[in-house]
This record gives sequence, C-alpha cells and structure tokens, in this order.
Amino acid sequence: MALQPILEFPDPRLRTVAKPVTVFDDALKTLAADMIETMYAAEGIGLAASQIDVHRRVLVIDVSEEKDSPRVFVNPTFEVIEQELQDYDEGCLSVPGFYETVSRPRRVLIKAQDVDGEAFEIEAEGILAICIQHEIDHLDGKLFVDYISKLKRDRIRSKLEKAHRKSA
Repeated sequence: MALQPILEFPDPRLRTVAKPVTVFDDALKTLAADMIETMYAAEGIGLAASQIDVHRRVLVIDVSEEKDSPRVFVNPTFEVIEQELQDYDEGCLSVPGFYETVSRPRRVLIKAQDVDGEAFEIEAEGILAICIQHEIDHLDGKLFVDYISKLKRDRIRSKLEKAHRKSA
C-alpha cells in the first residue's frame, strides 16, 4: 500500500469526470487499499479516486467513530429516498482548512459494486448519506465549493492559491 498525493482546489484535474470501472482485478484492489491508507493518513472520512488524479469511479468512506470500518464503492450511484434536505458543515481533503454548510438529501439509496464486481445496495442517512453524495460529486467533477456563493468560493480559491505559492 502507498500514500497518494491529494489534489487541491483549484487544480483543474479535480473537474475531470471519472470513467466507469470495467475491470475488477488486483490493480483495482491496490487502488482501493491505497485510497483507504491515504484517507486515514489525511484524517478524512471519504476519498474519491479523482482526488488522487485517478479518474475512475471508485470511492472509499469510513464514517465510524473508531476509523476501522472502511467501505469501498465502485461505480456508485444514488437515488433520493427522502426529499427532505439536511444541512451539514462539509469539509474536503481537496479544500483543506475550509468548511461550509451544504444542503443535501437526508436519505439516499446507494447502488455500487465492490472490488470484486459484486453489486450491492444500501440505504444511507445522516453522515453516510452526506459523505457518499459529496464523494460522488468528486467523480462527476464537482466540489462542495460549487454549492456556495461565488464570493466565498473565490476567497477560498485565493487563499489556497496563496498557500500553494508559499509552499512552492
């Protein structure tokens, strides 16, 4: 397993739409393991392959308190079960240090495959529902900052660009 660098906003590669996974092999299992290790090292609860510059429809999530229950979702989709929206202060490993309130459907049905290609479905609510929607957005080239005002988004972009210049 190996840690992978995480792309940061406003890197244009974060806007790439990920392609479906069609081959379920050892390389996919290695990718998933690397993503889990990277997510834990960055102290995140979710990571999409797009965030490590791999544009395939794979994401990992662990919303457990103990951080010992990673889940892998390959080719994930979701359907809204309950239209009621839930506000949540979202952060993102690709937008470090910033949190903004985003409204998303409270309950969703997730359809995906595991690393062996087996299909599964789960109903999710609360933080898992929020997280899966956030990570699927990454696979579609969208970031949580797209849900906030242009003014706030531009401020975040400016601060991150300044930080990148200082560290270069």
